[in-house]
Amino acid sequence: MKKLFIAMLAFGGSFAAFSQSKDVVDIAIGSADHTTLVTAVKAADLVTTLKGKGPFTVFAPTNAAFAKLPAGTVETLLKPENKAKLAKILTYHVVSGNLDAASVIAAIKKGNGKAVLTTVSGGKLTGSLDNGKVKLTDESGNAAYVTTADLKGSNGVVHVIDAVLLPK
Repeated sequence: MKKLFIAMLAFGGSFAAFSQSKDVVDIAIGSADHTTLVTAVKAADLVTTLKGKGPFTVFAPTNAAFAKLPAGTVETLLKPENKAKLAKILTYHVVSGNLDAASVIAAIKKGNGKAVLTTVSGGKLTGSLDNGKVKLTDESGNAAYVTTADLKGSNGVVHVIDAVLLPK
């Protein structure tokens, strides 16, 4: 577990110098793996908010994560009439504060294997460790794993995840 965590920190740390002058939105914009997320953030009119002072901890689903949703889900959510629902889903992936990987793991250990994180949307995510990987479980029991940690920006930190988490 320690080796994986150190590898995650080393990988995430390699982006630190590059991303420190960029905010959490710019980090996503600069990633070819997050074009769906960027499109969704724009459609939900959250760019200005997420470019704000923060700090924000963003659990950023990849394009592949969005592709796992049932066919037509993303297209439906991107429609103007679904803006509020899309915004709720996206802000469910954001926690106030600057929680780097070490902080998340420390909270999980302090909570005897679980850390409950309150999202900006008001929902809860439960963090745990599964075979040395940080696992986030949404309110419906769906799970996502952090695949890249600690992409540090000027107003927070981004952790890449492999699934879209959904509020109740």
